[in-house]
Amino acid sequence: MINVTVWNENVHEKNNPKVAEVYPQGIHGALASGLADDSFEIRTATMDQPEHGLTQEVLDSTDVLIWWGHKAHGDVSDAIVDRVQKRVLEGMGLVVLHSGHFSKIFKKLMGTSCDLRWREDGEKERLWVVDPAHPIAQGVGHFIELEHEEMYGEHFDIPAPDELVFVSWFEGGEVFRSGCTFHRGQGRIFYFRPGHETYPTYYNKDVLKVISNGVKWAAPVNTTRPVYGKSEPLEIMKGSQP
Repeated sequence: MINVTVWNENVHEKNNPKVAEVYPQGIHGALASGLADDSFEIRTATMDQPEHGLTQEVLDSTDVLIWWGHKAHGDVSDAIVDRVQKRVLEGMGLVVLHSGHFSKIFKKLMGTSCDLRWREDGEKERLWVVDPAHPIAQGVGHFIELEHEEMYGEHFDIPAPDELVFVSWFEGGEVFRSGCTFHRGQGRIFYFRPGHETYPTYYNKDVLKVISNGVKWAAPVNTTRPVYGKSEPLEIMKGSQP
């Protein structure tokens, strides 16, 4: 069983009737429902809860954190960002969706601006699988086609991904590295581009399949944690004091 926490700032749903119509239970609710058949233990958290719903207790019992944010990146507490970063470095998986690329936590873990080009015209997006052997692409065809999405275009100011799983093409001609993996400390991070709040992207079965695969890939691996600091030699060294 993988313990998953779906975090959503939950601002658009309250302030934009169009978003509330598309996601009446919130983006977090749609994701929780869409992923429920994969034997995950799922809970949701939103920014308006105490400590943004990400208390130490919640994070300590989370294997993979899914993050969606957009309008209120700056309102996320730096203390909570530090808390999430520490858990990722300790081994918690992180799946960052769509405009979460500009979240404090993603920028902190990447160490770059994470900026990009964008256009909100409801264009067709075709996400090409460029690493068909990767576990995150399991069960997906050659590509995923979305009739209406927000355009993200290169250059995407991130470090070179450890693995590139998807590349998007948009109707207007742009391309974008839309499925990227990273390792930070003991933790695994998957960034997946689709998911603008005014389109029903998170009801698409292929998109949900990729997110589910991303959760499974990012889940912690039970390995011995590294030991840091001053270390005694394993062997007797020449010239060492008895």
